[in-house]
Order: sequence, then C-alpha cells, then structure tokens
Amino acid sequence: MKPIKSLLAAAAALAVATPALAQEVPARIKEAGKIVIATNPNYAPITYKDPATNELTGFDIDLGEAIAEELGVEVEWQEIAFAQMLPSLQTGRVDMVLAGMSDLPSRRDVADFVDYMVSGAQFYTSSALADEIKTPEDLCGKSVGASRATNWPTQIAEWSEENCVAKGKPAIDAVGTEGSVGARTQLKTQRIQGAVQGNETLPYFQELEPDTYVLLGEPFTKTLTGIPFLKTETQLRDAVKAAIERLQENGTYDQLLAKYGLAANKLEPVTINQGK
Repeated sequence: MKPIKSLLAAAAALAVATPALAQEVPARIKEAGKIVIATNPNYAPITYKDPATNELTGFDIDLGEAIAEELGVEVEWQEIAFAQMLPSLQTGRVDMVLAGMSDLPSRRDVADFVDYMVSGAQFYTSSALADEIKTPEDLCGKSVGASRATNWPTQIAEWSEENCVAKGKPAIDAVGTEGSVGARTQLKTQRIQGAVQGNETLPYFQELEPDTYVLLGEPFTKTLTGIPFLKTETQLRDAVKAAIERLQENGTYDQLLAKYGLAANKLEPVTINQGK
C-alpha cells in the first residue's frame, strides 16, 4: 500500500493536470465533454460565415472556443434563428448563446446574462444620401430601419421623440426590418433614408463595401452584450464568467478584440445582469 503522502501527491498532480474549470461545470456537461452554444451567423464581425470557407467565424465564435478550452470541453455550435435563442435555452436544446445578444431587463425574466462587451446603437446612411443627411437630426421626418428582432426600432422612436418631436420637427418613421441585412438592403435602394445597428459591426461593413455607408454622429445608446443562461444554471453561468475573466487576465480577450477591430467595445470587468 502506498504511503498517504504519496497518494496525496498523486491526487494533487491529477488536479493540476485537469483543466480547473472542467471541475466547475455541471456534471452533465462534464460527462458529455461538450458545451452546446447557439449562434446566428448573420452579424459580422461578431458571428458570421467566412465567405471563402463557409465556416463559422467572428469574435463570438473565437470567444466561445476559448471559453470551452478554459472549461476543458469541446463546443457544439447550433445555428438558430435569433428569435428562437431564448426558447432554445428553455427547452434545453442549448446550454448558452453567443450571438451578440443585448442584456435587456425584459430578457432577464427567463435568463441571466454574463456581460462581456459594450455596444451602442449607431445611426448611419448611404453615401448616396450623405450630402442631404449629415447628422442624426437630418433623419427627422425620414424613414430609418433596424432589425425588428432587436430593441433598436424602439430606441429610434425614443430618440426621435426627444430630438425631433420635442424640438418641433417631424418624427422619424422607425421601420422594423428582417435583420440588419434587410436594413442595409433597403438603405441601398433608398426605400429608407437611414438605418441603425451596433457600432461594433459598421466598421466591418464599411471595409467590406467601401464608399457605401456613412456614420452619423456617435452611438446614441450604451448597451451591454451578454451571454444568456437559464436562471437555474448558475453553476454554468459562474464558470463561464470565471473563464472570461481568465481570458482577460492572460490577454486572449484583448487579442480577439483587436483581431476583429473591436477595441472600442471592450468591457472590463465582466458583469452579470447589468444591462439597462
């Protein structure tokens, strides 16, 4: 029989060899050896398909892979419509969501959010309309589109009430579109005269489609982007939060932000349910 000291030394060595966070995730995830993450790859550079390979890529994808490595498990990605993200959590189809989702009080009825990035709603127009529309105020009385799956149409209306109507100008017509792609398409055909999406995405599209989009002013909201978890999944939520904190400490988080041109969207420290 081995001496007690030898057994303790062996146990300590095993603990060091085992990824620390793998011991913190729920037993079902540890046993499966994987974490199932929902995404919707239509929000570049956060989550999208590489045009050359058709493979998932983007900040959220790289972050998800890095989190899984910290947790000591693999990732199984599930491509799900944005509107079905939270229902998929509730049915147990997925364990968490990485899709650039805003942490909103209304969404916290069913989920807790680990906030990992800051975003802001940004007005923009097309270069074809830039001589006529030079500031956000120039959109008063015009049609402005944004994805109906987000809270941007509501925020546009609120901004309009304060900055157009309250100053005697006609209100903005906030148009809900089928995703941000739909807003950009309608803008390019001038069915709408302006659009709104997260400030983290627009530099990518300005680079992808040169001389097509013009930013108007600064972001007019501040929103925290978060990873939702079922409220009963506090163990997993806390393990993922700790994983991101370690990625911030070792520099991986900053490297990923720099890779996708998102330095202005850095959020530190990581928070839980702090979106407004």
